[in-house]
This record gives sequence, C-alpha cells and structure tokens, in this order.
Amino acid sequence: MILCGGQGTRLREETEYRPKPMVEIGGRPILWHIMKMYARFEFHHFVLCLGYRGQMIKDYFLKYQAMNNDFTLSLGQEQEIEFHGEHSEQSISVTLADTGLPTMTGGRVLRASRYIDEDTFMLTYGDGVADINIEKLVAFHRSHGKLATISTTRPMSRFGELDLRTDGMVNRFVEKPQSDSWSSCGFFVLDRRVLDLIDGDDCIFEREPLERLAKENELVAYRHDGFFFAMDTYREYQHLNELWSSGDAPWKVW
Repeated sequence: MILCGGQGTRLREETEYRPKPMVEIGGRPILWHIMKMYARFEFHHFVLCLGYRGQMIKDYFLKYQAMNNDFTLSLGQEQEIEFHGEHSEQSISVTLADTGLPTMTGGRVLRASRYIDEDTFMLTYGDGVADINIEKLVAFHRSHGKLATISTTRPMSRFGELDLRTDGMVNRFVEKPQSDSWSSCGFFVLDRRVLDLIDGDDCIFEREPLERLAKENELVAYRHDGFFFAMDTYREYQHLNELWSSGDAPWKVW
C-alpha cells in the first residue's frame, strides 16, 4: 500500500498541477521508482491510496502500456491494439483506490484496506526512495512477532554543526553530519490487526495508531543504515534528479 493522496505543498513548483507521486525523476514518476524497488524483491501487488489529483495517477496507469511500448493499432469497427512488449511490466497488479481529498493518512489506509487480503501488508509513502532490502525487512518483521515494523534511518543534517567555546571560538566544525537519532523513513510492515487502531478519516496514522503501538510494545524498528531520501522540497527534487542523471542513484536496484 502506497500513500499517494497528499497535496505536497512544500513542493508547489511541481505539485501545483500534479500529485507529488507523479513528480518525475529521470523522466519517470517517483511512484514508478518506488514500485520498482518492491518489484525487485518479488512484491508485485500494489494498492495506491489516491487523493489530491488522483485522476492523473489513474490516467498514467490506464495509458501505461501505450506510453511505454511500441504498438500496432488496427483501425475499424473492432479496434485492436498489439503491444510489442519492449517495456512490459511482468505480473504487476495495481489497485487505484480513491480515499478522498481531505482524508488523513490513517483514514486512507482504512479506506483502502478492503483491497488487502493478507494478514500482513506493507505501507510506505509516495515520495521517498531508498536502497532498503525489502526481503530482509519482511523477514525481520516475521522474526519478532509484533504487530508493526517501522523502518528507521539516521538523517543527514541540512547544516554544518559547530562546537563552540564560551568566548565564541570554534573548537570543531562538521559539515552536514549524520544525526545520532533515528527517524522514520516509512517502509512499514503491518499486521492486519493494526487496522483496528484506526478510527476514521481524521486519524493520522503517525499519531494515535503508532503512538499506541509503541506504548503497548507492538512497534519494532528496523534500522536501515543505507540510502534514504524523501522528496519534500524543490531542492530535494533537483538532488534526486542529479543522482539519477549521474548514473549513481543508490535506490536503483533493478
């Protein structure tokens, strides 16, 4: 399950006319990159929780074959299309669920949960890429037996850090160090019973459900020491595209 419904207000340069998951990295929506990360580890069934400009995401997948393949079109009363399959995506199914424009993250999960038919499912955001090993993440979740696993990372600081003396002299300067604290990077693995903690459209998944899971010792952190980057601002959009253009995109595992 991928959360695709937010308005992306901090990336207004790109999201004024399209949803954030459709903002492109290297000519492909970031949503496509995220799905390819999962498909690399043989996870092929996706539920997309749509909201803001969700019709654009529906249009993208409805036209996906035609826009990504050569094809032969036979005109006439019974129009036929033969796709030549150069860029065929094998065995991938995508359910596009309209979860409402104002719905919060927990509410989106609850609304789309009718399309989840397994006891365990994964959840992430439609704006972050990583070189996380999904297979190891799922194995970790199954090993501890708790209801929820949250992937965590130690983010890099946006600014250099200074160690100052009382007289203002600088003892030490470190340019954009890695934080000592751990932050969520999405990529959840969840037991279906987590859905019982979501009480409606206004429920923010990162608040009541996760706070309660932590309080009841049902939330376990999977520590990801590799690459993670969320596209929240125009600067971050540019950085991800620069990584892709350089041929050194760490999340490209296919």
